[in-house]
Amino acid sequence: MKLNIFWLALVALVTPLSVASADDTMLTYSGGDGPGKGKHIVLISGDEEYRSEEALPMLAGILSKHHGFDCTVLFSINPEDGTVDPNNQKNIPGIDKLKSADLCIIMTRFRNLPDEDMQVIDDYLKAGKPIIGIRTATHAFNIPKDAKFHSYSFNNQGGFGKNVLGETWVSHHGKHKSESTRGVINAEQKDNPILRGVDDVWGPTDVYGIRNLPEKATVLVYGSVLEGMKPEDKPVEGKKNDPMMPIVWTMPYQLKGGKRGTSLCSTFGSAIDYVNEDGRRIIVNGVFDLLGLDDKITPDLDVSIVGDYDPSFYGFNSFKKGLKPADFQGK
Repeated sequence: MKLNIFWLALVALVTPLSVASADDTMLTYSGGDGPGKGKHIVLISGDEEYRSEEALPMLAGILSKHHGFDCTVLFSINPEDGTVDPNNQKNIPGIDKLKSADLCIIMTRFRNLPDEDMQVIDDYLKAGKPIIGIRTATHAFNIPKDAKFHSYSFNNQGGFGKNVLGETWVSHHGKHKSESTRGVINAEQKDNPILRGVDDVWGPTDVYGIRNLPEKATVLVYGSVLEGMKPEDKPVEGKKNDPMMPIVWTMPYQLKGGKRGTSLCSTFGSAIDYVNEDGRRIIVNGVFDLLGLDDKITPDLDVSIVGDYDPSFYGFNSFKKGLKPADFQGK
């Protein structure tokens, strides 16, 4: 493993995460010195199945502690008791933090947010700012037909997923909870900065079906469907891996009336997948790349986990009940 366990434990003890608690609906990680100093990343969680509320604070800790980014993590919140509730599709406090963001990482599923929140998201994207979508972000929103921002809905010509990331919800391609994913680098992109140091991508979450990725998208990693749920399992024989589905790609996007921007999409990425070091590396490298910091990406860029990370296996209604955002900060 590339992780120096002793060093990590020592650093965690000496320099605990700096988390502001002025607003108990979100987490704020103050960055320090590093290439990301002065840049603000907003990470938006909110999915019922893949434990974004666990994955995104962990990624924020890496980006803040190791690389100097200021990070804000938002959650789906039950307004009655202030607990994190991924099943609440209408309430993610703090979306206005995007107004000061240099980059957004989003991992939501079928959200139906108020118009004032969607307006902030719309303004962000029309400004052409960079965005990273993880897993269910291909179907991040489910907005009613009579609503102002129905254009973002997954079932309106692909909505946000199609127009910003490159694809909307299609299907499970690998068999859910029984066929895991092995990442296969696109040989034509082996020198892409986002892939520096990436050589071992595996996770127990299945490959998504991708059917109509635009030609302007650049595929970085394909997903080989494995026969089982272990990293040493063999690829499934037959058409399921011929051709393999893309699982990581970049794409230029431009909404009507907006400026041109760039997105990175990774359908690899439930919380349990990010136990995999190179799964984390893709996201961290992607942040650097989308913010014009390619020259700072090295094969050994630090993506070690800060503090504790014991992610839940994915599944509906399997989230940890009764917890507040501060409970996810990492200790």
